[in-house]
Amino acid sequence: MSDPTRPISSDPSLEPPGFEMTEGERRALEMVEASETGGRKLFGWQKLMVTVIAVAWCVYQMYAAQVGNIDTLTLRAIHLAFAFSLAYMVFPFRKSPGKPQTKVPWYDWILGILATGTAIYLIVKYPAIATVQGGSLLPIDVWVGSGMVILLLLAAWRTIGIAMPIVASVFMLYALTGPRGLIRGDLGPQLQLHAGQTWPQVVGQLFANTEGIFGTAIGVSAQIVFLFVLFGAIFDKLGAGDWFMNVAQGALGGFRGGPAKASVLSSALNGIISGSAVSNVVTGGNITIGTMKRVGYSAEKAGAIEVASSSNGQLMPPVMGAAAFIMAQNLNIEYRTLILAAAIPAFLCYGALLVVVHLEALKLGLKGLPKNELPRVRQTLVKGWYYLIPLGYLIGTLTINPEATPERVALNTIFMMIAMMFIQEVYFGRKNGLSVTQGLLDGGKKLIDAFEGGARSMIGIAIATAAAGIIVGIVTITGLGFGLADIVQLVSNGVREILLNVAGLIPGVDAGAVAGFGAILIVLMMAQLIALILGMGLPTTANYILMSALIVPIIAKIAGLDNTNPVQMLPVHMFVFYFGIMADSTPPVALAAFAAAAISGGNPVATGVQAFKYELRTALLAYMLFFNPELLLIANNKLSGLGFGDAIFMILFAFTGLVAFSAATMRFLHRKTNPLQALMLLVASFMLIIPTNILINLLALGLIAAVYFWQKAASRSEPPSSVPLAA
Repeated sequence: MSDPTRPISSDPSLEPPGFEMTEGERRALEMVEASETGGRKLFGWQKLMVTVIAVAWCVYQMYAAQVGNIDTLTLRAIHLAFAFSLAYMVFPFRKSPGKPQTKVPWYDWILGILATGTAIYLIVKYPAIATVQGGSLLPIDVWVGSGMVILLLLAAWRTIGIAMPIVASVFMLYALTGPRGLIRGDLGPQLQLHAGQTWPQVVGQLFANTEGIFGTAIGVSAQIVFLFVLFGAIFDKLGAGDWFMNVAQGALGGFRGGPAKASVLSSALNGIISGSAVSNVVTGGNITIGTMKRVGYSAEKAGAIEVASSSNGQLMPPVMGAAAFIMAQNLNIEYRTLILAAAIPAFLCYGALLVVVHLEALKLGLKGLPKNELPRVRQTLVKGWYYLIPLGYLIGTLTINPEATPERVALNTIFMMIAMMFIQEVYFGRKNGLSVTQGLLDGGKKLIDAFEGGARSMIGIAIATAAAGIIVGIVTITGLGFGLADIVQLVSNGVREILLNVAGLIPGVDAGAVAGFGAILIVLMMAQLIALILGMGLPTTANYILMSALIVPIIAKIAGLDNTNPVQMLPVHMFVFYFGIMADSTPPVALAAFAAAAISGGNPVATGVQAFKYELRTALLAYMLFFNPELLLIANNKLSGLGFGDAIFMILFAFTGLVAFSAATMRFLHRKTNPLQALMLLVASFMLIIPTNILINLLALGLIAAVYFWQKAASRSEPPSSVPLAA
């Protein structure tokens, strides 16, 4: 039987004596490796080669951040070259669960060399393309560019699944074929559609400038995201992830349903340093899922709680995943401004999830773990207090110092943690009777492992951002976004007309306001559905890039927002970002749910469905952010224009609305709700989406209070034997 307090390892030889990884843990770990770090288990010189390339990638990215003056396209092309070389080495084309490949086949060597060669070719040839050739491509350039596009789609198929290559191919086909001409109709304006591009034009757009493959997305990946992923890998290798888990278990494990609350808290803490839902499920779930089942949660509910809490880790500043860095770039705002804006929603999201798991514990009549089996909080804090030094520096500098760039702060933090790693290994080595030399060697091995883990985690991100650049480039060259906006405008206008007619029949109702609100609401609901559907096949980063290129401008147009004003556009970007994250736990394709089910032994589809129910509060929060931008600290037409103190009432009303919504969807508050009580809670939560009218707010609070006291009165009137444990 495995030890519930230890982290799992991909290498059985590293298991502590007397312990053995469970089959579920091993399957879950294989899922993470297959989806995020590559499923091949190489040996000998091939494994050494992967390590050397991974470490070289890390060193290069740190060097680039240190000097800070490398040409934009050169930096991005080298970044992609490293990703290409590792992608074809560690990600097999065909994945065989339980039977990992142990060597790189000959055809992957050829594909990897060709793919890397296309990036190197561009680095060497680009100065001539930009100056001597005046931006036009020679036939050899078109051939090499075509090879890069094809090899990039193949690499994306391996690393992030088939959805992105299919979507990108459809967009390229659209660019090549048209459709030509005009579509006319009586429902709205004519739709202007482009007349088609030649293949050399498409290749020129995607390959030889910074508006396609080497656009903003991969630029952010190369300049900023890599350093933050490396920071997370080193921080975890120091032991901070286990320390967070022990702190959470000690603080909350003894309360009712304590293991579930510890899962939420530890995922929130891990979310500070990691934006990966699947890896968070595995690293934390191997402890929390077992303890949740032990106190009475079913396998599906235990797995679903871990999925919901791990997915929300991407909402937690300061490391919110690659999509957040790209969002800051798209909005042309400082990253520190974005993480300050994201702070209140993140705490609301996790606070509401704590309420959800508490209601679930009340509903099931659960208790916590015995206190003598939990880590002592004070001792745990004392043992790992020094982990707060780099974390405090990172958060403090990012949020307080406006002169500090994210990449410089991340690089300084990495240097700090490298020093800590060697000091830690020497210190504990000396306590165990080892020499200083052995401690330094152990520190070096850990650092190399962290470098390799960070680089392998970046492969999928780099490939995804490059492949997403294909879609963005096609949208730019064809003007596709304008055509889609016209189509959505037709739907919105139809809804507006219907609501105008209906609301006009009701005395005292502002028909124009109702129609305008309904038109915006229908567009948001369409955007929500698209994000969830795309999320079935795309990772969060690719999902956000596609939504920001296609859907965000449409929402802005319908809502009458200025596309160039970050104050107006931040709520729109956050809306699609939140639904992109929800897609990670949306069945039928939800890898995080499959990983959790592998550990829990539950049904993966049922786990995903249950996780989606827990995640519904995130959907409501996304609407709150859109209709109430003050939750993002937006006030007086300024970002960060609202102080935290001024936002207190907004926070309280929003949190109350999330609690009411969670109770309604779970059909439980003080006890099981009847249909009328659930409807009252649901109406109250919707009334609190826009907490600006004090009378409406008070009415909503009155509805919630009425349901609570109604249930309390019903509990008192029942015989003691029939009173639920929640009472």
